[in-house]
Amino acid sequence: MRFLCVSLIFVSLAARAGAVAVTKDEWGHRPGPRGFTTVMIDAGHGGKDSGAVSATTGQREKDAALDVARRVAAKLGRDFRVKLLRGSDQFIDLDDRVNIATAGADVLVSIHFNSGPSSLVGPETFYWRVDSHGLAVRLQEALRAAVPRPHNSRGLVRRRIRLTRNPDIPCVLVECGYLSNATEARRIAEPAYRDRLAGAIAEALRRQAARGDEGTGPLPPPLNQPPSRPTDARE
Repeated sequence: MRFLCVSLIFVSLAARAGAVAVTKDEWGHRPGPRGFTTVMIDAGHGGKDSGAVSATTGQREKDAALDVARRVAAKLGRDFRVKLLRGSDQFIDLDDRVNIATAGADVLVSIHFNSGPSSLVGPETFYWRVDSHGLAVRLQEALRAAVPRPHNSRGLVRRRIRLTRNPDIPCVLVECGYLSNATEARRIAEPAYRDRLAGAIAEALRRQAARGDEGTGPLPPPLNQPPSRPTDARE
């Protein structure tokens, strides 16, 4: 198993025979990646930024996200070079996360847990770039299949935020469930359930590497929006 907490950054130029070469691109107006070898897993929040906190279990988003990220890395480690953007409880600025991911990986998946009205439940997946659509579809489908019903979340969402717009590689942010929903929060508190979520994320990445965008539907239209900034109005 090979997975690295990123402290030294390098660019992976390897591509499998017959694979679609993964190169850096500011806009991402192209099909999604296939045959990629280096995956960056970003555990959301960390350090002084706890993220959401469950009123039911007291669990902090930063802890649950890191646990799932480590499990994804372990599940992918034999087949991919997997890097953890943070491997411990540390704070990393969003723009630094963007720069680390762009320099050090072929694709980025940022792992989070959600908070909102207590009635909302289920996974959500955010993407912006055209070349991130196929992976986003696969992640959302895999997570929906892995978690109990009902689901009444927003599902697959095209949203321009720093971790879906700014990296120069395919990049997707997943919200694995709602810590603000009492039933879902209790599930998230269980290690076996977090392992199930990690398995779904790992399988989606394997399918994208093997098949590219095949079977994920038509690509969305290109959107020429500038990089996301901290001063942008919240959607």
